[in-house]
This record gives sequence, C-alpha cells and structure tokens, in this order.
Amino acid sequence: MSGIVINHYHCIVSMRALPFTIVYLVPASVVIGYLLGSWFTFLTPVFVFLIVPLLDHAIGVDASNPPVDEEKKLANMNKFRFITMMSMPIVVAIVAWGAWVIATGALSWLEGVGFTISVGVNGGVLGINASHELQHRVNLKVEPALARILLLSVLYMHWSIEHVTRHHRYVATPRDPATAPLHQGFYRFWFRTVMGGFKGAWMFERGRHENLAPVKRLFKNRVFLYSLMEIMVITMIWQVLGWQSVLFLVIQAFIAVSLLEVINYIEHYGLVRKTKPDGTYDRVRPEHSWNSSHRLTNYFLFNLQRHSDHHFRPNRRYQILRHQDDAPQLPTGYAGMVLIALVPPLWKRIMHARMDVPRSPDA
Repeated sequence: MSGIVINHYHCIVSMRALPFTIVYLVPASVVIGYLLGSWFTFLTPVFVFLIVPLLDHAIGVDASNPPVDEEKKLANMNKFRFITMMSMPIVVAIVAWGAWVIATGALSWLEGVGFTISVGVNGGVLGINASHELQHRVNLKVEPALARILLLSVLYMHWSIEHVTRHHRYVATPRDPATAPLHQGFYRFWFRTVMGGFKGAWMFERGRHENLAPVKRLFKNRVFLYSLMEIMVITMIWQVLGWQSVLFLVIQAFIAVSLLEVINYIEHYGLVRKTKPDGTYDRVRPEHSWNSSHRLTNYFLFNLQRHSDHHFRPNRRYQILRHQDDAPQLPTGYAGMVLIALVPPLWKRIMHARMDVPRSPDA
C-alpha cells in the first residue's frame, strides 16, 4: 500500500512540469499562421500580446511556493530540464524553415512581414527565455552549449557572457547597462543596454586574457569568436538562400532581442542598491528586482517573472523559484507589461505610482 502512495505522490509532483509545455503553443502559432496565410501570419504576436495578457489577468496570481522538503526532488527532475532543452531544436528549426520560406518567394509582402514578426516573437519568448535558463547551468556543459546555439539563432551570443558575469554582479547599480534608471524611457534604454552589454562582455573577455599577446588574446576572446560565428551564419544564408533570407534573419533577431531588452527594462526599472563607504554595493536582495507571480505567464516564461528570487539565488532552477512577498510587485505579467513599456508616458504613470515617485509638472 505504501508503495502505491509513493508512486502516486511522485506522479503528482511530476505533473508539475506539464504546464510549462504551454510555451510550445508559441512556435505552433507560427506554423498555424503560415498555413492559414494572409493576416493569420500575424497570429503569434496577437496570441502573445493580446490573448495571453487577457487570460493572464483572468487566471490571476499564484503566490504559492513548493514545499522546502520537495525542492531537491523537483530540482533534479529531468522532465523540467527536457522542456527547456527541447526549445533549442524547435527554435532553430523555425528560424531555418523561415529563412527557406522567405527564399521561395511564396509569401506576399503582407504575409512576409507577419511571418517574420511571428518568428521573431517566438525567438524572444521561447528562444531567448530558454537560453536564459540553460546558460545559468554554468557547472554543466550541455545546457550552456544549447543556450549558445539558441542565441546564435538571434545573433546575440555575447549576451551569454554579459548576463551571467556582469548583469548578476552589477544589477541595480549604474554599472549595469541592463538596469534602467528611474525616468529613462524604453527607447533610450534600448540603445544603452544593447551597446553597453556588448561592450561589457568584450571588456570582460579582454580582461581574462590581458597578459597574452594581442593576436592570441583576440582569438581567446569569446565575444570575438561568437561574432565570427554569427557572421558565418549570415554569409552562409546569403550564399545558399539569398539576401531576402538574410534580411529575414536580421529582422527576426532584432525583434527577439528587443523583446529580451524590454523584459530587462521591466525587471529592474528604477531599482537601486545602496553604495557602501568602501565603494562596493549592498548584496542583491529580492527588492532589487520587480516580481510577478501571474500564473499563466510564468508557465510561458519558465517562472522568469519570479525574478526577485532568481537574482537572490541565481543557481536555482526555474521549477523551484519562489514568490517573494518583500519584492516590488508588477501589476500584471510580462506579456501585458511589454505593451505598457512601449508607451513611456503610460509606463511612468503606472510604475511611478507603485514607487511613490512624485509626478513632475510636465509629466
């Protein structure tokens, strides 16, 4: 009898992985939109930024946490790991197939635009988000390698260096280009974080090998090597499929990267760690990241919205990230917050009210 109870319990715990597979509806929507054609090629952004936010609001918040005595078992379950690892072949296949579709000339101008946007949204929602989870497994080999392949599909491989080595160290300080200062709108932030992130990753790599000869140091620089890989992919697609497919690749990458950076904007906007007398900063705590425990979007994003706990304990796998009551809370999930962030006056009105920031006379 006890054996039956144990197996039943294990089955219940294992079922907790199933809701996270809902994210595969995003690449499915790309394919469905293509098959239906015409305006349906815009199905993915409509699904992600209209249907999901409405459902997210209706379903509401889940602030429950896994029992502490279950965490180790949950963290070691391969089912959760498999879901993120499978993202790599799916995302890469969608991008490669998309480049071929564009090369065939089978789509109208309208369909080409919708299809490219949809592939880019898939790269941002599934691709970069899965790579974020995978690249944090720094003591392993397979998962970080899959993360780099995912980032190659959106031409942003240096982010795997910048995020782990610098963002987590300097978050909520002026030294982190991915932390938006109070009052800075998203569009100004976009340039700051994209250029600052690349520069930060380059300087980090340069510092690792500063005692080597210049040429040898260059070829030890992972940012340089990753950039070469991205150029090689672009060149190969140009030679095999033509310039239209290269344009598709670059635009879908731009959309995916912009989704990443608007999420960065949302996650730490206006939050600051105090500087100590010796020039160092207070340790990272939950109050240095905006948190959201909206159930549906957390399933879509591998609990990324429990971002306060992620920065507090960066090595925790997504399935055991915890809701933090003492963290600042977003009014809705990321899918809705992205739309708000794209309208700076609306963003400031909503967020500054939560931060008790006085309204300026010209606001």
